[in-house]
Amino acid sequence: MLRIHRKLFRSLVGLLAAWFSSGTAVHADTFSFSVVPQFPVVEVFRSWRPLLEALEVETGHKFELKTSESIPKFEASFLAAEPDFVYLNPYHTVMAHRSGGYIPLVRSSEPLSGILVVRKDSSLRELAELKGSTIAYPAPNAFGASLYMRALLGERFKLATEPVYVQTHVNAYRAVIRGDNPAAGGIRSTLDREPAEVRDKLRVLYETPSTASHPVAVHPRVNASVRTTVRNALLKIAKTEAGSKLMEGVSLDALVAADYAKDYAPLEALRLDRFVVQPK
Repeated sequence: MLRIHRKLFRSLVGLLAAWFSSGTAVHADTFSFSVVPQFPVVEVFRSWRPLLEALEVETGHKFELKTSESIPKFEASFLAAEPDFVYLNPYHTVMAHRSGGYIPLVRSSEPLSGILVVRKDSSLRELAELKGSTIAYPAPNAFGASLYMRALLGERFKLATEPVYVQTHVNAYRAVIRGDNPAAGGIRSTLDREPAEVRDKLRVLYETPSTASHPVAVHPRVNASVRTTVRNALLKIAKTEAGSKLMEGVSLDALVAADYAKDYAPLEALRLDRFVVQPK
């Protein structure tokens, strides 16, 4: 009887081990994918979900799209190393690399530049005329639209202004159109995605020097083979006509492999840490 019980026990242990192993494997094939909230949540889902579905077909993995209500909450998430994969701005990449070792995989080959926009009918023609004004920004650490822009205005142009943070690029552009603020920070790609009736009411007053653009990055806990598979799959998708349109929809035009040392480490020399506002 004891011998039978022992056999039964070993069988149960084997079944449980197989069950847990199977569950772990399924979980390992599902990855979280977080996107910087430059746009409202509905728009983020509309543009990113089709690309992630194409990536699922190409890789066999599942990708759960995660969104945040604001850029500071998004920052708190990647600084806590919560997402497996993340689409983030260039200086976020520096922050994520320092805090969690995130590795950039791919990026658009199109350079990123910050812009300062005013109403098209505004009398403002020179940056100096903004002295003492309020400027609408998406968030403190939105790179081209806010962080780099504020650093340049304060350090290079010695221009004292008051930032007003309105959560998204969409809100920043509309704050200027409504007349809430005389100027707003953004980036070229988000302005280009605005409807014509919005673009036609705005004029670019100043544009920052360009840098490498937003990458898709991955936490080092994700297996190296999976990282390679995802990077290669994204590059493959981008080479198809349908995939190219999906990439354009998320500002990953003309996709190329990304390299931290070459593309993002140089941003450390800009000494922007003085202007970073830590998320709460």
